[in-house]
Amino acid sequence: MREDTIKLVQKAVKGSKSAYGELIAQYQIYLYKTAFLYVKNEADALDAVQECVTRGLIAIEKLKNPHYFKTWITRILLNCIWQDKKKTPTVSLDKYMEKSTTNYLIEEKVDLYDAIDSLKDQYKSVVILFYFQELKIKEIARIMDIPEGSVKADLYRAKKLLRKWLTTDTDHKEEVTRHAK
Repeated sequence: MREDTIKLVQKAVKGSKSAYGELIAQYQIYLYKTAFLYVKNEADALDAVQECVTRGLIAIEKLKNPHYFKTWITRILLNCIWQDKKKTPTVSLDKYMEKSTTNYLIEEKVDLYDAIDSLKDQYKSVVILFYFQELKIKEIARIMDIPEGSVKADLYRAKKLLRKWLTTDTDHKEEVTRHAK
C-alpha cells in the first residue's frame, strides 16, 4: 500500500470524513467489480457498495492496522452481499437465456458464471477474489478470516467442482450442483 494511502487511512480512522471519501474514491472501481462478480447486476452491485461504504464510515475507527484497509473494506463488502443474498431468493440464468444462443463464447461465459454461482459461498469467494480480483492467498485469508492453507484447499476443491461442472453434459449438471453446495 502506498504511503499516501496509509496516511489517508490514518486520518480517516481519526475521524476525517474527507479522507475516508478519498479512500473510497480510490477503491470504488475495485469494490464495484467485486460486488458485480457476486451479484451479476449493476443495481444490486451499486447497492452493495453503497451499504459497504456506509458501514465502513460508521466502523472506520475500529480499523487497527492502516495497511489492511483494502482487506477490511472487502470483508465489509462481502458481508453486505452475503446478508443481502440471505434475504433475496436466487433465480437461475437458464430461465432467461434463449435456447438457441449462436455466440459460443457468450454461452461459455454464462456456463462459467453459472458454475461459479453453484459453488458454496466460501468456494465462490476464494475463486472470485483469487482469479477475478487477483488477490494473493495471504490477502484472501485475511479477508475471509481463515488460514492460508484453507484458502488453498478451498481453491483446489472449487477448481475441481468447476472442472466437473464445465465438462459434464447438461443432464448431469443438477447433480453436480447439489454436491457443490
